[in-house]
Amino acid sequence: MKWIGLEDMTLKHDVICIGELLIDFVSSQSEASLIDSPGFIKAPGGAPANVAVGLSRLGRRSSFIGKVGRDPFGQFLTQTLHENQVDISEVIYDEDARTTLSFVAIRLDGIRDCMFYRNPGADILLRADEISDEYLGNSKVLHFGSVSLSHEPSRSATLHAVKRAKELGLLVSYDPNLRLMLWDDEEEAKREIQAAFSYADIVKISEEEMAFITGYQSEVAAANYILSKGAQLVVISRGERGCFYSDGAVTGEIEGHRIAVKETTGAGDAFVAGLLSQLLIQHDRDGQFHLKVDSNLVRAIQFANAAGALATTKIGAIPSMPTTEEVYELLQSKEL
Repeated sequence: MKWIGLEDMTLKHDVICIGELLIDFVSSQSEASLIDSPGFIKAPGGAPANVAVGLSRLGRRSSFIGKVGRDPFGQFLTQTLHENQVDISEVIYDEDARTTLSFVAIRLDGIRDCMFYRNPGADILLRADEISDEYLGNSKVLHFGSVSLSHEPSRSATLHAVKRAKELGLLVSYDPNLRLMLWDDEEEAKREIQAAFSYADIVKISEEEMAFITGYQSEVAAANYILSKGAQLVVISRGERGCFYSDGAVTGEIEGHRIAVKETTGAGDAFVAGLLSQLLIQHDRDGQFHLKVDSNLVRAIQFANAAGALATTKIGAIPSMPTTEEVYELLQSKEL
């Protein structure tokens, strides 16, 4: 793949991702709990960082805003982003806190077993005054999640960036990526995650998160709730069963892909990267983001769905982000 040089475009970035950058220690054995896992494989991760790498693999110019510890793990993470063509000029090393660690396993019953070491992690120490308006203005899209909303000062920093992005005319993408163990209180988590819907143009949410966050069991009702808060497009991921989408007027669903799954960490992030990459193609043509459901948007969601499926074929989030060629190969194989 030919990487697009910064000199080729007026704006410096296509997408800025803000939030957590951490290490996932993924169980070396599938279908084993954290208690039973015999060992772990170190993998770079953090949902917004995964999206940034996913976009870069798909040929878009991405960047990341966040904090890591000035420790070997933090250095490993920034090196990984840099090697994947993600701009890290706004990644800050914290001198006191360590890089957040996450241990992940998928149990025999398919439930994700996860534990974080973050007390506090460097990622939640990002401050609003450390975010540059000029940097935000040099992009088309801002993507964020809810992990950085769980504690201060990163909550205020994230919301500051999102509000300024809206004022500067950026498209705002939001994936709640619910991790309740990182919140001090479940009701606070629900309240803060819901409040962030009002800033988003696009929301990607999983069916596992949907009922807790929105209070609705029905995908149509959950999507309508999120749309009523201000979003223009909602996509609900269903894992191996594909996804549901709605713009309020039109709803639809796309079936999943039959694929050999190794580990699911990062699948939703690959989906987001795939969707944003396709929306940016249309933006390149006419300078607009088209979020009303039509044939082009359905194809974009199909691309995203395939990207998410491919991310399950490797261990670890960032290592599993697919390329454009890999996504099209999967889509074409399904058409045969």
